[in-house]
Amino acid sequence: MGIRNFETRLERMVEGTFARVFKSGIRPVEIARRLIRAMDDGRTVGVSGESVVPNQFFVYLSSEDFARFQEVEGSLRRELGEAAREHARDEGYHFMGPVGVELVEAANYATGAFQLTARLKEGAGGNPGSLLLPTGDRVPLGNAVLTIGRLPDCNIVLADPNVSRHHAEIRPTATGYQVVDLDSTNGTKVNGARVSDHLLDDRDEITFGNTLIRFEAS
Repeated sequence: MGIRNFETRLERMVEGTFARVFKSGIRPVEIARRLIRAMDDGRTVGVSGESVVPNQFFVYLSSEDFARFQEVEGSLRRELGEAAREHARDEGYHFMGPVGVELVEAANYATGAFQLTARLKEGAGGNPGSLLLPTGDRVPLGNAVLTIGRLPDCNIVLADPNVSRHHAEIRPTATGYQVVDLDSTNGTKVNGARVSDHLLDDRDEITFGNTLIRFEAS
C-alpha cells in the first residue's frame, strides 16, 4: 500500500518542476522500493515482541543526481517518509522514533546509481509520534508540551478565526500523547466528538476551530 499510494501521489505532482526533474535518470519509486526493502530486511523483535524497523534512511546520490533532486528535495523526503509510515501500518511494524529521510551527495557515484542505508534511531521520550498539518508539514512530538493556538508564542500557530489564542495542548504521557483543551471558545474535537482531554490513538483526527490535524503514532 505504501508504494501504491506513493506512486499515486507522485503522479499528481509530476507536473512542472517534478516532470522536469524526473523525466530521466533515477525514479523516485525506485528509491521508495529500496527504502521499503530496507525496512523489511532490517526488522528486529522488540522487548514486547513487536517488530521494530529502521526509521532513519540515507539516500546516497551522484553529484549530478543530487543537484537535480535539490529542486524537489523537501517534497520527495516528505513523500518517502509517508511511504515508510504506510508500509509500517500495513505490516504492523513499529518505529523507535520519528521517520527521517536524508539525501546525501556521494561524489564517487556514477550518474544514475544510488545507495540507501537504514538504521534504528530512538526518539526523545521513547513514544514517537507526530502531528500532520493541513499544509502537509509534519511536527514531531517529544518530551515537551506543545501549545496550539492563534498567538505567535504557540508552538503551532493556526490562522483560523475560530481557534482561540491558546486553544489546546498536546502533552506527553507515560504511554503516548494526550490532547487537552484550554477552555477554548469553540472547543476541541477528536474524530468529530468534543473532548476536554483525550489520549490519542494512531490516525486520530483532531479539530481545532475549523482546522483538522491528524495525529500519527510512530
